[in-house]
Parts: sequence; structure tokens; C-alpha cells
Amino acid sequence: MINQVFALFQVNYHNQYFSAFGDNTRPENLAKKLWLGSLDKFSVATIYKAAEKIILDSEYLPTLHKMSEACRTVSMPEGLPSVRQAYLEACTKAHPKIHQHWSHPIVYLAARDCGWYVLANSPESQGLTAFRPIYYKYCDALIAGSAFSIERPAKLPETSAVPASKEEAKKHLNHMKDLFR
Repeated sequence: MINQVFALFQVNYHNQYFSAFGDNTRPENLAKKLWLGSLDKFSVATIYKAAEKIILDSEYLPTLHKMSEACRTVSMPEGLPSVRQAYLEACTKAHPKIHQHWSHPIVYLAARDCGWYVLANSPESQGLTAFRPIYYKYCDALIAGSAFSIERPAKLPETSAVPASKEEAKKHLNHMKDLFR
């Protein structure tokens, strides 16, 4: 598949391709080995769809990073937001976050793992940079077949099941008084 992708790129980006690799096959073979090792987690169909998407969307020969991003994009399940859309959703949800409606559970989980403080107090360039690898980790697990859900914490009881004894209550009250002296 990597050979076919490179052949597609050679046809579509002819001048750029030969500018990058020349007539010498050594740099081209090294690039193919690098791409093969980096894209092996994606299916053949995903790699081909990503190459077609790049050809349609870009007038420039892609880097490995762009190809990896395209593979990730085309392999995402339907309805899953892009990394930037997920980041913006995580930043704009009201508190308490766990009780909000999320477009997908992994958006909440990635934001939680990134840290609500980071998302609320960092500029987008830093917050998105911190959020991106965590979100992609969840996306990769989702693509691999993992299922995710948001587990809501159990509600606390209105009253304690066992009331404190008078001695214990008095001890806690004296401790609180000592804190304010």
C-alpha cells in the first residue's frame, strides 16, 4: 500500500515529488520505510482513503505528519468531533462538567485527563497542544474497538446513616474551635 500511495503522490505532485526524492531511489526507499513503520496501525483502506483525501484537499506533497493526521481523520467514527472541535467543546461546557451533554464520551474523558484548569486558563495554542495527544490516545483506543462511557459519581446521602455520638461531636466541635483561636 505504501508503494501505491507514493505512486499516487508521484503522479499528483510530480515536480514536488522529484524535487523531494530526485531520481535516486535511496531517499524514496528510506521515506517508504519510515512511513510504513509509522502508519502500520492503520488499515490499508484507511491509508488509501487518507491519500485520496490529501490529494483532493492539498496542492502540496504531504509530510508523514499530515498523512498520519489524514489517516486518523478518515478512520474516525461518524459523528466524532475533530480535535479542535472537541477542545472547544471541552472549554465551553459549564460546571459541573460531568452533568453536561457531551458529543462523545471521549471528549469528556480527554478533557478530564488534560485538566479542567489547563483548559480554562491556558491560551488555545497551549491548551490545544496539551489536549491533542490525550484526545488522539482515546481516538486510537476507540478505533481499536474500546468502548467508553462517562461514569457519574454516586449521589451522597442527604443525612449520615450513623449519627455521631455526643462525645465524638463534642470532640469535633472543640477541634474546630481550636482551629479558629
